[in-house]
Amino acid sequence: MDLRDLAYFETIAELGHLGRAAEKLNRSQPALTKSIQRLEESFGTKLFQRDGRRIKLTPVGELLQARGKVLQQSIAQTQREVRDFASGTVGNIRVGCAATMAEHLLPKLTSALLLRAPDITLKLVIGQDDLLRESLNSGQLDMIICQVIASDEQITSFNILEDEAVVVASHKHPIFQQPYKMRDLCDYRWVLPPLGVSSRKWLDEAFARQSLPAPRVQIEANSISLLPGLIAQTHLLSFIARETLEFGKVMQHLREVELPQTTMKRTVGVSVRKGGYLSPAAQGMVQMLREGSAQFFSWA
Repeated sequence: MDLRDLAYFETIAELGHLGRAAEKLNRSQPALTKSIQRLEESFGTKLFQRDGRRIKLTPVGELLQARGKVLQQSIAQTQREVRDFASGTVGNIRVGCAATMAEHLLPKLTSALLLRAPDITLKLVIGQDDLLRESLNSGQLDMIICQVIASDEQITSFNILEDEAVVVASHKHPIFQQPYKMRDLCDYRWVLPPLGVSSRKWLDEAFARQSLPAPRVQIEANSISLLPGLIAQTHLLSFIARETLEFGKVMQHLREVELPQTTMKRTVGVSVRKGGYLSPAAQGMVQMLREGSAQFFSWA
C-alpha cells in the first residue's frame, strides 16, 4: 500500500467528490481513479460506491478511513521524533491553553522554560477547551492546559490548579440594588462562551437543576476575558474564573454575583495524548507543571 494513495483516499473520502478532490490535490481525475483502484486491489474489495453525482464510502471504506487517520498521525509523530533525534535538538512544543489561564500562566511558564532550554521553539494556541481537545486528539497539539478531561480514555491529565468559575456583572448592575436569588438572573441577558465549552454546559445544567430556563445569551464569544469593558458598561451578566476576576488587570469594574448554585468548582490540568510523541522539550514542560505549577501563576 502506497502512503500517497492513502492520503489521496482520505481527501476523496472527506469531499465525497472525485472532481473536487482532484482540484484540491492538484491531480487529474484519472490519476486519482488509478490510486483508488490500487488500494481496492490491495484490499480485495470496493472502497467507494456511487451516490448520485457523488461517491460515498462502503463499510470497508469507512473502516479504512478511521484506521488511516490513526496511521497518518502515527507517521507524523514518527517524523517529528526522528528529526529531533537526528538533529540533536531538544525539539518543538505545541501547546494549547484556555483563554482564562493564558494571561496568568504562560508568561512565567514560558520564561522559565526558555531559561532551561534556550533553543526550543514554541507554538502557542489560545482557545476554548472544546477546540483544544479536538486539536490534541487529532495530533495538532502536544499538550493542552485547561479544565481536566475526565471522560476521554485517549488523554492523560495531571492536575495543576483548583479554581472556581462565578457569575459576574458590572459594579453598577441593578441586580445588586436589592437581595437577589438565582431566578433573578433570568431577568438579564448574558455574554457566554459557545455551547461546546465545559463552563457553558455546566452553567446551563445549573439552571436546569433549579427548574429555570437556560441563560439568555445575547453575545457568544470564544474569549470572555477580552470583554470586561463591555460587561462593565452594560447590564449583561457573564461567567468567568474567579482568578480572572480577582487578578485580571482590567477587572476592577466587575463584581461577583455571589450564589452557591452558580459557583462552579473545577480542576485545571495539563493534558497529553496517551501514546503520543512528546519532544524532550515538551516532556520537560509537563514535568515543570507537575512539580511546581503554582510558582508560574501571575498571583504567585
